[in-house]
Amino acid sequence: MRKQFKFVGLFVGLVLCSIFLIASCGQQGSQTSKEDIQAMVDEATKGNVRMSLIRESAIQKILKRGELRVGFESGYVPFEMTNKKGDYIGFDMDFGKRLAKAMGVKFVPVNTAWDGIIPALTTDKFDIIMGGMTITQERNLKIAFANPYIVVGQSILLNKKHADTVKSYKDLNNKKYLVTSRVGTTGEKAIKTYLPNATYKGYEAESDAAMEVINGKADALIYDLPFCGYMYAAQGKATTVFLNEPFTFEPLAWAINQGDPDFLNYLNNFLRQTKGDGFYEKTYNYWIAGSDWKKDVGE
Repeated sequence: MRKQFKFVGLFVGLVLCSIFLIASCGQQGSQTSKEDIQAMVDEATKGNVRMSLIRESAIQKILKRGELRVGFESGYVPFEMTNKKGDYIGFDMDFGKRLAKAMGVKFVPVNTAWDGIIPALTTDKFDIIMGGMTITQERNLKIAFANPYIVVGQSILLNKKHADTVKSYKDLNNKKYLVTSRVGTTGEKAIKTYLPNATYKGYEAESDAAMEVINGKADALIYDLPFCGYMYAAQGKATTVFLNEPFTFEPLAWAINQGDPDFLNYLNNFLRQTKGDGFYEKTYNYWIAGSDWKKDVGE
């Protein structure tokens, strides 16, 4: 890599010397403007910059390695889970496998703690996050997002004892209510934004936060709609109510490192293709709209 940079520097230096010689000669005859010189510099270097972008793209690294390394954290139902056999399954996992197949490489899942998933991406522990990540402006300052592949929002899993008095998130904005969510998520952010007066308790796992509500130790869980719906159907029907109208707008997208327009373009085209060939609809109906997969995770 160091030799490559030396060569690039030498090339650009020679080009610039040639341009300034031309400019000097031009002063003896016709005048060469600064704008003309800049145009020549831009023309001489843009091809080299383009080739550098291509070489540095994650696409080339993935193809050379023969592996697509996908980062996520297992446990976000129904997007990424671990089945009875110990395999990773879910909506995102199917798309990761499909993407690897489209690129002609091996799918390599990399289960990563959520609080370290962005640093792991930026330090090249994997190539892409396919883990139900919500697009936020804060995250976008560090990483790049492809087009959204699904839109969800925060919903409420409510203990049944409040069914007659709580109809929306606004009713929970009182210190007498204990609400839960997972630490470091948009659920926690929604509580701090929309329920500043409620009593909040965060958990390291969304399943633990949900069980507090199901067991009557907390009043409500604020979390992504698919997960709240799953917990209600799987374990919460006897003791909870599912308020399934989301009160936030949260597009989920795949995330990659910044400065890679080629990989971003590839992902957007890949997503468009899956929506056109029926793969997206089939996968959505199985994991999001359906429930047959529950038998594989012991629910």
